[in-house]
Amino acid sequence: MNRTLKLLCALVLAATGAGSILRGATPKNLPAAATGTVVAVRAARIIDGRGGAPIRDGVVLVRGDRIEQVGLATAIAIPPDARVVDLGGATLLPGLIDLHTHLAGEVGVHWEEQLVKETPGKHALWGARNARDTLMAGFTTCRDMGPTWPYVDVDLRDAIDRGAVPGPRLMVAGNYVSATGGAGDARQFHIYMDVPLVQNLADGVDAVRHAVRTNFKHGADFVKILATGAVLSKGVPPGAQQYSDEELRVAVEEADRWGRQVAAHAHGAQGIKAAIRAGVRTVDHGSMIDEEAIAMLKSRRGKAWYVPTLYVGKAILDDGAALGIPASEIERERAMQDTKYGNFRRALASGLDIPFSTDAGVFPHGRNAREFAVRVSQGEKPMHAIVAATRIAAEAIGWQDRVGTIEPGKYADLVAVDGDPLADITELERVRFVMKGGEVARDDSAHR
Repeated sequence: MNRTLKLLCALVLAATGAGSILRGATPKNLPAAATGTVVAVRAARIIDGRGGAPIRDGVVLVRGDRIEQVGLATAIAIPPDARVVDLGGATLLPGLIDLHTHLAGEVGVHWEEQLVKETPGKHALWGARNARDTLMAGFTTCRDMGPTWPYVDVDLRDAIDRGAVPGPRLMVAGNYVSATGGAGDARQFHIYMDVPLVQNLADGVDAVRHAVRTNFKHGADFVKILATGAVLSKGVPPGAQQYSDEELRVAVEEADRWGRQVAAHAHGAQGIKAAIRAGVRTVDHGSMIDEEAIAMLKSRRGKAWYVPTLYVGKAILDDGAALGIPASEIERERAMQDTKYGNFRRALASGLDIPFSTDAGVFPHGRNAREFAVRVSQGEKPMHAIVAATRIAAEAIGWQDRVGTIEPGKYADLVAVDGDPLADITELERVRFVMKGGEVARDDSAHR
């Protein structure tokens, strides 16, 4: 499949408009590393992702793909041969991070339909388009939680890393691990219908261990295990624990041997607590998280995170039919919505660090930043929400040494918006400038 995907990725350049970005049609769009120059990015405000007051009239000095200096424009000497990108009255921020995306496949086609109507190649082509849309929206790093067709996300990650297609830095699951009849059972058809190429079912300790090893063998960066039922599934209800404590523990034990993480899809409280006891890195969705689970996470601060996805529920209720979601699954979301919001408020009040994630792929990619407005509407301060999508998200996946804040030595991943997101968080839905690794991927001021 890799050889086919390489050809498909080449074809997608024309469709996505990526060719001009990769070729560097003008010197302005060339990465600093390619031109041998230093780039100085100036802006009226710099929010560096660490939670402190914005830097007024600031500058970020970029050399190659890394940040060299950041601070007041009056305090940094810009080399005379540096290329200056002056963003005027804009706010400059670190590249945004989304810890829960599904980039592969066409949005609006239910995952069961994808299995019988889409090929892995089509899945990959749409993934390339979705990756570009996500990058253009200011998300320079994403954790991808597994495609319907296994390991397409591995190929997408590799294509992005090699410059074949534009997109965010990816940490990928490759293929999620599900119990028979559970949330991710890709064989939920009648007994005479099968999709033999999808091999994600694992029942029992030995089978789970084998699934974890298989995922890493085929290039996954981490393991996604489905600890409970799901909203977008016919399987066990979202609140029900679908994997035993022993099965969850062995997934973490095996991942530890590889030096990798485990992310647990978990809605119900018992499944959430079982996943935390097992030692998972993140509890994704966490819709029915209770006080005991919050206390457990606080005791594992810096080692485990609650990673809610809030906007996706609104998208399901508002646009579910148009997105191809069955009515029964829309009702699953409706029954959970108030509980999910109330528990987010409870976790927020407890002082937990809560990384930013969206479940993009259920709704169109590029709309990831709509999550900010929902979080703020539930009581989160705008600066706190921004830090959740920068420093905290980077820490949750162990990438704090390379992304998440505007600091010397980290990748030059920068985004800018016209206004002040501390005054209006929806400004983050209107990104006008994106730099990834010192390369300008988007600069709307060039067209004004």
